[in-house]
Amino acid sequence: MLLIVWIVVAVLAVLVLGVLGYGLLGAAGRLNRELRALERDVQPLLSEAQATAKRAAEQRAARSATTG
Repeated sequence: MLLIVWIVVAVLAVLVLGVLGYGLLGAAGRLNRELRALERDVQPLLSEAQATAKRAAEQRAARSATTG
């Protein structure tokens, strides 16, 4: 009788661990999709900021070349 109880406990433990693992993998997949979508959304802003920084550096260089 005690052996049956231990078998049931082991089966339930494996089942619980499987459900937790499945949930964690699903959450990781959702997080990965959200991060890729965020990168797609931010990419135009990043490109614009880099272009602005480049223009500002060029203007500073031109200004220092004319004053120096």
